[in-house]
Amino acid sequence: MIDRATIDKIMDAANIVEVVSEFVSLRRSGTNYKGLCPFHNEKTPSFIVNPSRNTCRCFGCGKGGNSVNFIMEHQQMTYPEALRWLANKYHIEIQERELTSQEREAENDRESMFIVNERAAKYFEDTLHNNVDGMAIGMQYFRSRGFRDDIIRKFRLGYDLPQADALPALLLKEGYKEKYLLQNPDTGIGVGLCYKSERDGRLIDRFAGRVVFPWFSLSGKVVGFNARKLDQATKGVQQKYVNSPASVIYQKERELYGIHLAKQAMVRDDRVFIVEGQTDVIAMHQCGIENVVAGSGTAFSVHQTRTLRRFTNNITLIYDNDQAGKHAAMERIDMMLAEGINLKMLFLPEGEDPDSFSRKNTANDFRQYIETHQTDCIKFKIDYLLRGVTDPVKRSEGINSVIASLSVIPDQIVRATYITDCAFQLGINENTIIGQMNKMIRQRQPQSANVGQQSAGKQQSSHPINLQNDSGAASSTVETMLAQMIIRHGEVIIYRNLETEDGDTINLNVAQYIAYDLGQDGLSFSIPLYNRILDEAVAHSSEKGFKSETYFLNHPDVEMSKVAGDLSSDSVQLSKSLQKELSEDGLREQVTHLILDFRMNYIEGKLRELETRMKQSPAEEQLRLMPELMDLREIRNTLAKRLGMNFV
Repeated sequence: MIDRATIDKIMDAANIVEVVSEFVSLRRSGTNYKGLCPFHNEKTPSFIVNPSRNTCRCFGCGKGGNSVNFIMEHQQMTYPEALRWLANKYHIEIQERELTSQEREAENDRESMFIVNERAAKYFEDTLHNNVDGMAIGMQYFRSRGFRDDIIRKFRLGYDLPQADALPALLLKEGYKEKYLLQNPDTGIGVGLCYKSERDGRLIDRFAGRVVFPWFSLSGKVVGFNARKLDQATKGVQQKYVNSPASVIYQKERELYGIHLAKQAMVRDDRVFIVEGQTDVIAMHQCGIENVVAGSGTAFSVHQTRTLRRFTNNITLIYDNDQAGKHAAMERIDMMLAEGINLKMLFLPEGEDPDSFSRKNTANDFRQYIETHQTDCIKFKIDYLLRGVTDPVKRSEGINSVIASLSVIPDQIVRATYITDCAFQLGINENTIIGQMNKMIRQRQPQSANVGQQSAGKQQSSHPINLQNDSGAASSTVETMLAQMIIRHGEVIIYRNLETEDGDTINLNVAQYIAYDLGQDGLSFSIPLYNRILDEAVAHSSEKGFKSETYFLNHPDVEMSKVAGDLSSDSVQLSKSLQKELSEDGLREQVTHLILDFRMNYIEGKLRELETRMKQSPAEEQLRLMPELMDLREIRNTLAKRLGMNFV
């Protein structure tokens, strides 16, 4: 682990103009620098580098942040990798925390396993390209699949000789330990290249006589292998494909084939295609489409989805146009929607798969087919479940399944848009869909959390809504603006010489005042990360020299650093004449107004909940709830007057 002192040293040394200039041609524009955005295609420069804040931002696509954020996004690196890249650039020695003996042993085991896998991959490659049998059997198979030699080398495909003792004998002779060649299912140590013969205890090559597809991690390390029996040897064979067994470096539900080659193309095109098999990935690369990956097997996990979401929220599933393909697509809809994915479906012509289709079409033709034939996932689900269905019971089951998918969408605006579209397609009143959806959400989350009730460590992914008067987006905007105030001006004093109950006087800065005001009524942000920002800003406020923006931009938590980079940049680039520092009075007025907006959104949300509850309650219950309704309306009207609003 890189210690905080070293991170601070790296961040102090990193000059955003120097870092960005290694990848983008910049020219001075007033006090800033401007260039073409490296994250999306544009003809007019909208990528602004601000030396005074030491941040960058594209006003076209919104991407940017500090030097670490930029390197992570542009080079597709992890947070530690980006820090090391910058440390190397500025000749800073990395000081890492001393590992415990147990941690060091685990790290050594992991590294040894990667080394063994890399050696095996080179062995399989060398056999394919330089061994007589490898060229005659393995290479012939790949070429029969239509793979070019450059593509075969790009994916480091290989061949394993039929002699089951050849590879283990070679590796043992070269000094590799037996425990790393085998696999211990209890500890996960060992890559499982071999297994022991039950008869005489010899090491047997797991992949002997097969063509080999190495699987790589996001950073390009070999994590495992998938090996296939050749076509002439598959008749009557139950295991056509054999995978590396699970280990501490390989869990197939976490891996994505081709991810190391697809990451930059995913960012560039802001989309990723998911196909069913590794040969589909290879064929699409050969066709010229690189933003494509595949899972291992039919299942697709939340972890795999979140890995892809680091690069893009836009996913298109490409499946065979048969029942099995459509069933597999159906199984992934709700999980991906719940992760905030903009999900599309594409089914190829009858009898085609991505492998065969890509060999018949150019990249442009394939992309054009995708653009004209991909379907929104909810539209696909409606068509799949309800086309030609007239039975009322089966139709209601299908509609409920569609509404269940809507209920997991975390973004209320996206969900509201889908509800409007579904009401039209299904011929059902929007309020009926909303009522059923809210019921599903309440059943899934019995006590729906509100601002002030929600703990800082928990965040609801779905909330019941009322589209007639929904302020979820407004509330989120106000919270973001308050978080921006904390990051930009958290340490700035806005109240001086306030008298406490015991007669002392205190000063309150922006962060302290926000925490104090919200804490009066037990309110908190609905976004956990914003609560963490507020808590840390208050905790460090008393430290000499504390500057909120610098602290959060250089934060060791990459999520915190990224949001600080986003919030420290203006969404609109102002001319120099308009870039004025806020006075203490002006800042106090803005913060006070935002807190009033926050309270107003909270009260209006409570009012809507109560009004909805009263509409669904008998007369006696309505009478019992009426005083609470009147109290809330009175509070709402008082806040409105302070905000200069009027309610009848």
